[in-house]
Amino acid sequence: MTVIQTDSAPGQFRDRFRIPHAPGGGDCLYLVGNSLGAQPKAAADAVNAQLERWAQMGVIGHFDGPTPWLEFHRLGLDTLAELVGARVHEVVVMNTLTINLHLMMTSFFRPQGQRRRLLMERGAFPSDRYAVVSQLQWHGLDPDRDLAELAPRRDRLLHEEDLEDYLERYGDQVAMVLWPGVQYATGQVFDLARIARACRKAGTVLGLDLAHAVGNVPLDLHEIGADFAVWCSYKYLNSGPAAVAGCFVHERHRDFDGPRLAGWWGHDEHSRFHMGPDFKPMRGAEGWQISEPPILTLAPLWASLDLFAEAGGLPVLRKLSLEMTGHLAHLIHERLADRINIITPLEPHRRGCQLSLQVRAGRDAGRQLFERLEAHGVICDWREPDIIRAAPVPLYNTLDDIERLVDLIDQLSSARTR
Repeated sequence: MTVIQTDSAPGQFRDRFRIPHAPGGGDCLYLVGNSLGAQPKAAADAVNAQLERWAQMGVIGHFDGPTPWLEFHRLGLDTLAELVGARVHEVVVMNTLTINLHLMMTSFFRPQGQRRRLLMERGAFPSDRYAVVSQLQWHGLDPDRDLAELAPRRDRLLHEEDLEDYLERYGDQVAMVLWPGVQYATGQVFDLARIARACRKAGTVLGLDLAHAVGNVPLDLHEIGADFAVWCSYKYLNSGPAAVAGCFVHERHRDFDGPRLAGWWGHDEHSRFHMGPDFKPMRGAEGWQISEPPILTLAPLWASLDLFAEAGGLPVLRKLSLEMTGHLAHLIHERLADRINIITPLEPHRRGCQLSLQVRAGRDAGRQLFERLEAHGVICDWREPDIIRAAPVPLYNTLDDIERLVDLIDQLSSARTR
């Protein structure tokens, strides 16, 4: 990744993004990078360039000219690999998150004998749980018996020591652990190195869902030794709704000879167009590709990753993110402590861009406040049963945005909300 050093400040790249409009005009207060990142202004040009290439070259665009489509899926892989702490051959962009999760579990969830449980967190993002249950059923297993879910404690948080304790007692019965990098509802960041050590000790596969972690918090996937990881790119990576997702497969599986669902784009590129009947996989993560990469949804991702590099990379952005969430937490404690509870852990290593807020007066008051904020041009999001998620993103949010949010919460907290 080429890093351009800058004197960075929160929101320094705001003018490089298109911020949605508020109901009364002007920019809204956009605090949902954890759900759908704002659009880079370069995204439209990036897509239009590929549309024009299609118009001018047709099928020849696959092979000729700058960045032919046959190579387009690798254009920004060095930057992406840097963001997730991986080697380039360990990373691939393809499909969408849950499809990639199914592809990985098809290869790496191999229950046998007494080792057949799949361990995940209780309260996981529903799509992950749906995928896990269907995989258990695919193997003829009973989810009521073979799905193990670790519950949060009374603080609504999950604790790494509870996972370690479970694996210490039952690790010889666990075939796979599936864990998030950041818990989607609470915003809690996990110590993935610690979790990986516990999985290695138990002899179980570790898969990670990094939907809320990639582009948000530091990752070191190669070093910690996770077997695989999957993520989407439309949140902190700003690549657009339902954009192409990503996948990591550790290099120790580079010459994987186990089961996989195969497609022609995962076939060795040197003989792919020989059209032979026998599948010979690419080495590394690219061997799990199924179909040709979607050029028009890759283009905005590469445009966004250029901004990450220009901003100085994730180490710079992480520092700014902690400044922003620290400032937000300070103002809430100073001005709103009687009304607002912060669920997200506030230790720097346990929080990312997102703070999950709970209105102390209860769910109905929380929903009312959320709707009032929305009417005043604040776009956060609501997660059942009672969470308002606010995620200031350092590329395009500012400290003034934080001040404005707290002012509006203070103003809109009615007597009923209090």
